[in-house]
Amino acid sequence: MDQVKVVKKPIPVTASQTKEPVDIITLEGTMHANAGDWIITGIDGEQWPVKKEIFEKTYEVIEGE
Repeated sequence: MDQVKVVKKPIPVTASQTKEPVDIITLEGTMHANAGDWIITGIDGEQWPVKKEIFEKTYEVIEGE
């Protein structure tokens, strides 16, 4: 198999920051988000929690600042 270098497409998703602890249903099962974590909703409606510190390092707000 030949290898090629690729870059992941920048696909916009929506995000909301939790104000209180919450459990969410993800593709991998139920996951917990603490107050201050972010809940990301993908293009197919799937959701996953992201710790605040990780969100700030890996995501950039493009609307609604």
